[in-house]
Amino acid sequence: MMEPERDPLAQIRSQTAAVIPAYQDEKHIGDIVRRTRERLDHVVVVDDGSTDQTAQRAREAGAEVIVHNQNCGKGEAIRTGLGHWFGAASSSSSELNRQIRWVSLLDSDGQHLPEEIDRFMTAAVSAARPSFFIGNRMNNLAGMPFIRRVVNHYMSSQISRVCAQKIPDTQCGFRMVDRQLIPDLLGGGDRFDYDTEVLIIASRKGYRIESVPITTVYSDQVSKIRPLRDSIRFFKLMWRYRKL
Repeated sequence: MMEPERDPLAQIRSQTAAVIPAYQDEKHIGDIVRRTRERLDHVVVVDDGSTDQTAQRAREAGAEVIVHNQNCGKGEAIRTGLGHWFGAASSSSSELNRQIRWVSLLDSDGQHLPEEIDRFMTAAVSAARPSFFIGNRMNNLAGMPFIRRVVNHYMSSQISRVCAQKIPDTQCGFRMVDRQLIPDLLGGGDRFDYDTEVLIIASRKGYRIESVPITTVYSDQVSKIRPLRDSIRFFKLMWRYRKL
């Protein structure tokens, strides 16, 4: 008797782990972890030097938690999470390491709906070539402050040019990454410039950056972006890659 075909979405779900970088997010992290674990069995939170109860709330909600002793930046937190699954000194079991093919990246402050991880997995099922999936909030701008629309549009146009492919929402941190690309993503910037640099790295490795429509959500959290410092980092990054 022939075995019934396995649901492709269920198969990708079993092969996907989540990495959630977190900093001073005790108010939201427990809810985000619980809802993520309704979709995925494997969830790691990287507490990037929080001084509140972020790590404790994440553990209580069922996540595996890695704690940085000091704040190192979002990029470093993501690299720690990716290295947990795929790094040379990975702390995950070798059997589980082999099983995981995809990593879902989402923020800890409530701006991303864990339920929409399903949209990324659906896109992965139908992908015809190696892809890097990124959320796209630009189809529904009702909840996005005007200044963010302007900045996002400008930065996305500049980054799309360097990547040689159109990416409508380069500033979205809700993503899904193929494990084949992970070794190349263990470098890059330490802070918010990391989100930009990995798109350039993926593009130059031949990956298609596929946009996945997601909901625009703004929580009550204060942005951790520092406009002056992070703008300087962005322009330095653009200058460096345009010269390559």
